[in-house]
Amino acid sequence: MDGPENLISAKDLAHRLTEGGVAVFDCSFDLADPAKGLRDYRDGHIPGAVHVDLEQDLSGPKTGLNGRHPLPEPEVFVAALRRLGLRRDDLAVAYDSSGGMFAARLWWMLRWVGHERAVVLDGGFPLWRSLDLPVERGEGSRPKPGDVDLRSFTTGRTVTADAVLAAIGSDALVVIDARAASRFRGEPNPMDPIPGRIPGARNRPFADNLGSDGRFKTPGDLAADFARVLKGRAPAEAVLQCGSGVTACHNALAMAVAGLDGARLYPGSWSEWIADPSRPIETGPENR
Repeated sequence: MDGPENLISAKDLAHRLTEGGVAVFDCSFDLADPAKGLRDYRDGHIPGAVHVDLEQDLSGPKTGLNGRHPLPEPEVFVAALRRLGLRRDDLAVAYDSSGGMFAARLWWMLRWVGHERAVVLDGGFPLWRSLDLPVERGEGSRPKPGDVDLRSFTTGRTVTADAVLAAIGSDALVVIDARAASRFRGEPNPMDPIPGRIPGARNRPFADNLGSDGRFKTPGDLAADFARVLKGRAPAEAVLQCGSGVTACHNALAMAVAGLDGARLYPGSWSEWIADPSRPIETGPENR
């Protein structure tokens, strides 16, 4: 495994599946077609994998003010993990077919509730298939209930919109936006009903964490990339943000692979930010 214990290779996972103690979660999802993830899972998945739905399992109720994918209450999430079959001592492996953008959300949430033995399959399902590793089709077997519990939950892994707002102009935090550069600049797009960004934010599109082969870049390359974004700031001073708190977790994973732990997540991200018209918005090229 890479990391330590942040990424797992397809060959390593294939070996570990023969040994037991591994819980595999298929996080396939499509923001434009929420039902597609389950269809793709039925069309083919890693043997024994359980499907995890971004909106049903990895998000809480929406109020209209807390963004498109708010975090669920920790106790509710842990109950979902038990239903999905996760046990206390399992190595939880998350994967998808989208470069890890949804798998990273599960990885982050597992760490959030204290299940540290969580990794993402590097290269995801496309690499698994390219290696002609076993594939299972259909609904999959219903998992036995797990016994995972809420271990070391802390609010210190997240920040609120109010905290981000208070830090604008104070140099107390550096906000790193994982959205594509065009969305960051505020160009019209179907995802953001109000385009723009949090004032002072810096752009690190999550897709830049991957190489041309769809795998994460090396720890050294990622460390160098994020050093250019952090500009001398400590990782603990970074707030990770995106459209709705999903792809920001990809940057959290990349930073962990690079050995840059401590960044916090703004779960509501841009979709929550724009729900309050009094919050300031910035557009145009990044202010460097």
